[in-house]
Amino acid sequence: QEFVTVLVRDPRIQKEDSWHSYIDYEIFIHTNSICFTRKTSCVRRRYREFVWLRQRLQSNAVLIQLPELPSKTPFFNMNNPNHVDHRRQGLQEFLEKILQDALLLSDSRLHLFLQTQLSPEDMEACVSGQTKYSVADAIHSFASLNRRFPIEDEERKKGKSDADSDSESSSSGLGPSDDSISCGCKASPASEES
Repeated sequence: QEFVTVLVRDPRIQKEDSWHSYIDYEIFIHTNSICFTRKTSCVRRRYREFVWLRQRLQSNAVLIQLPELPSKTPFFNMNNPNHVDHRRQGLQEFLEKILQDALLLSDSRLHLFLQTQLSPEDMEACVSGQTKYSVADAIHSFASLNRRFPIEDEERKKGKSDADSDSESSSSGLGPSDDSISCGCKASPASEES
């Protein structure tokens, strides 16, 4: 049976400039769904990118009533853990509901949002064919740049010269090595299931 697990977690304050900061959230996906190019992925997104995604999905699926995002309140305080966690929960519930709709799952913007770090402008350009890369290319490229798993490490090592073949590897092959997840993604129990 197909499943899609989505976790919105690890809120972090990011400095935009000396006056402005924002919070971004890690979005972790683990799935066996044929709809997804990658079966696990991890990206960081901020609230206004969720707003963009909802607007684009709504404009492409006018007959579907999309779930609401947590409201943007003028009293939101990024230093208040309760405010941040309430928003995080709302963003996760939004994605969980979106990912249950087959029509929405067919929207390439959703996949680029969840499985690449492209900006909204770059996602639009990719979806409309204005880039040299396809949606699948963008997802594979992001994954290969930012996430290396033991199998991919082995493939990379095979490309080295035979002179390196007798050197020992520091990786046990039992799981991702320390450098395998450069976007700061934490291991998840769901990601260890087969």
